[in-house]
Amino acid sequence: MDIHNSSPGNDQKILFIKKCHLFRGLTDDQRNMVAAKMEVMPYPAGKMVVKQGSQANLFFMIYSGRVQVTFDIKQSDENLLSLVAGDFFGEEAFKANNSRVASVSTTEDSIFLLVTNQNLELLFSLIPDLKANFKSALDSRKLIRQKKFDWIQPGEGIYFMARKHPVLLWESLAVPIVGLLVPVILFWYSLSNRSVISLILAAIFILFDVLWSIWKWVDWGNDYYIVTNKRVIWLEKVIGIYDSRQEAPLNSIISVGVETNQVGRIYRYGNVIVRTFVGRIIFHHVPLPYQAASLVEEHWVRAREITRREDAAAMNQAMRESLGLSSRVSGQPAQQKQVVQSEYKPGLLQVIFSNIFKIRLEDNGIITYRKHWFVLIKNTWLPGSLLILSIGATVYESFRLLLGKMAHLPPPSSTGDWIVALLVGAVFIFGWWFYQYLNWHNDIFQVTNEQIIDIDKTPLGSEERRVAPLENILSTEYKRIGLAQVLLNYGNVYITVGGAQLVFSDVSDPPAVQQDIDQRRIAIISQKKEAETRAERERLADWFAAYHRDSDSFRTDEAQTQTEDLPDGDEFEVK
Repeated sequence: MDIHNSSPGNDQKILFIKKCHLFRGLTDDQRNMVAAKMEVMPYPAGKMVVKQGSQANLFFMIYSGRVQVTFDIKQSDENLLSLVAGDFFGEEAFKANNSRVASVSTTEDSIFLLVTNQNLELLFSLIPDLKANFKSALDSRKLIRQKKFDWIQPGEGIYFMARKHPVLLWESLAVPIVGLLVPVILFWYSLSNRSVISLILAAIFILFDVLWSIWKWVDWGNDYYIVTNKRVIWLEKVIGIYDSRQEAPLNSIISVGVETNQVGRIYRYGNVIVRTFVGRIIFHHVPLPYQAASLVEEHWVRAREITRREDAAAMNQAMRESLGLSSRVSGQPAQQKQVVQSEYKPGLLQVIFSNIFKIRLEDNGIITYRKHWFVLIKNTWLPGSLLILSIGATVYESFRLLLGKMAHLPPPSSTGDWIVALLVGAVFIFGWWFYQYLNWHNDIFQVTNEQIIDIDKTPLGSEERRVAPLENILSTEYKRIGLAQVLLNYGNVYITVGGAQLVFSDVSDPPAVQQDIDQRRIAIISQKKEAETRAERERLADWFAAYHRDSDSFRTDEAQTQTEDLPDGDEFEVK
């Protein structure tokens, strides 16, 4: 690409910024004003655009090309994100005298649209909505840098992250704040009547109220709404009670909408409703909901455009191969696809019980899950306790009998009967315990390279087997409900397949199980789509190649026919 001869004009700039969520809600005149302040700057591949720690005096939009964002942490570079056309960076220029928080380098020839921070301030003063949009982007990028998630896949970058509007935090703190009146009254009463008990109660109420307020604040900060280049995600967590991650791929989105009420319109927050094939993901009470909805739409459309471009490039490649031309287009090397592997880190208790109660197995590409060991304990504690008691009683009676023989005392007439009864009871109780163990052991969930399987088998009874292809999965969600599930890290994973739902119930580390399923689902869908697309490309390429090879003969036949149709004496050479 000749980056110097492909610089956009003002009309191209306007069309470009119309697609970006930063400029949502602007009029045509305001977009013209923004485009006029944008300078065009080409950059060759391999050049550093901004350096971490330098002064932020320029805002960049990527008109074409690609850049890599890196963050220097203790002398080591961490790759944060790969940005492409339509993305932006350098939002630190929103405020004067800010420093760059990351370094950005071009990975291919690129063209940037630049705006100086002086022009940004001028545009913000003339276009208030633009300033609000930039502030939202700045807050989102700041939150992204603060939070790290181990479930983010290779090649996946977070473009948007938000929490509920602070107004919701103050609403939740209203009751604890009003509750401070109680210790104030008690404190006043203790001073008036010299009551030590009232003073102690006031101190207890204050401590409780402070802890309650802290819990409310932490609980408000634990819900996140995320948009990546692959999916939309809702993380919800109530400390010690509830933990959930609901997500949907970008290509499953049907529409994006916004709901607000009168208070939300005053404080500029609302609900962003992302409708998918199987339901809705709601971003509750996020700031600037229209801007957030626009961002979801932007990446939804971008994902479809990327798919179309990849299909067109692959079709071009197939045509060239059918015609015997170069095996690569434009001299670009073929890219190797990343193989996504499932990473599993067992917890301490799982390591301790791994040889007895294995709850995750992986063999020949098949991952098998069993219910958490705590579920086994709940089902077997009664027969286990009775078994221990019966064995202890048997040992006790046997020890008494042995002591009596050693002392040459006649044994009680019922001692032998008791021992026999206890042994028989222990056998039956052990059978009860073993039945419950087998019932836990036989209830398994499996993820293969092609399908998910839920097997519920009752010992000496029926077996129910539910199977669903990975490619038919529409969405996944996990939930950890209750103190026990949160502390012991187990819960349910819900898999929506068509109009039905499979549940991997009470599995250990449900986020990891959900990630295993999603990674294999993405892999099988990509493989199937690639195979189908390849077959279709080869069929069309063969047809076009055959037409190309036969086109000369078609023209020769046509020329011959025209020559034969000429009258005698008027023949001439057809060139």
